[in-house]
Amino acid sequence: MKANRTRAQPPAPIKNGMKKMLTAAAVTLALASCGPETKPPVVTSPAVTSYTLPGAAVYPEGIAHLAGSKDFYVGSTTDGTIFKGTLGQKATEKFDLPDAERTTAIGMKIDGQNRLYVAGGGTGKAFVYDTVNKTRLKVLTTPAATPTFINDVTLTPDAAYFTDSQRPILFRASRTDSSVGDMEAWLDFTGTALEYKPGFNLNGIASTPDGKTLIVVQSNTGKLFRITVADKSVTEIKLGGVGGTTVMSGDGILLDGQMLYVVRNADVIIVPITMSADFAAGTMGTPFSDPSLRYPTTIAQAGNRLLVVNSQFNKRSANEAPETPFTVSDIAIK
Repeated sequence: MKANRTRAQPPAPIKNGMKKMLTAAAVTLALASCGPETKPPVVTSPAVTSYTLPGAAVYPEGIAHLAGSKDFYVGSTTDGTIFKGTLGQKATEKFDLPDAERTTAIGMKIDGQNRLYVAGGGTGKAFVYDTVNKTRLKVLTTPAATPTFINDVTLTPDAAYFTDSQRPILFRASRTDSSVGDMEAWLDFTGTALEYKPGFNLNGIASTPDGKTLIVVQSNTGKLFRITVADKSVTEIKLGGVGGTTVMSGDGILLDGQMLYVVRNADVIIVPITMSADFAAGTMGTPFSDPSLRYPTTIAQAGNRLLVVNSQFNKRSANEAPETPFTVSDIAIK
């Protein structure tokens, strides 16, 4: 479903001097990620360089694009408001999904059944909605714990997996075309290669189309890990190339074939990583940025473009006024 349009030029690689300036930006660790469904995506209009979100205190974080359509959804961390956007149309609007329990919205994904999955951060919950009928289908609860932060979600053919940035647990809810199961503590990282440390740990998560392999990023160490679903084995992904051996402040991640994109929020850059066939290693390419980025967190894909959420969390943590309107950047990648 690709329109015959002239492509925008990809962003120029970030220069060393600019990178130094960006890495001196706010160091507050941000939150979750998003990736595409496996249907053929729709290409955005190159004429739209950013989408606007109504509201003076949105501080958005997560984004979900409904592959094969022009629809995408963005969530507010401030009060859990969900916004709906249309590719090619600059302004988004509030989407009518009222829910008193959803006080924040972090990582998001949408599946082929038009079900929107929303990570609930410090509530320790996640939520599933029918975006057609605008109804809540399920609240996914985890055992009470302090602290907890349900951060991001990825969808495989038979499950939804959720990271917790504070607890060393990967949560899972089974899913079929007609139902979503309860949340279970699927994998305890205690004693594995993935060691939780002070601060924000697991953040973005992505999965291969067959659902056999998961990839996660640990924000406070900059490490990537591969999880083999069949045996729950956890191994560190060996990184090299232009960007070094870690992706510090790694936030949202997106897997497109063997290419993994990692958003480094405090550095205001996106790092492309060419993964090996078995996802055990990756070669980092030249990081890129864009003048429109404002402490980016998460990405979704629409054809040959990335939709990048501009959280401005650095402004909030410093008690500074944000730039309004809040936006989602539209950046060419191919």
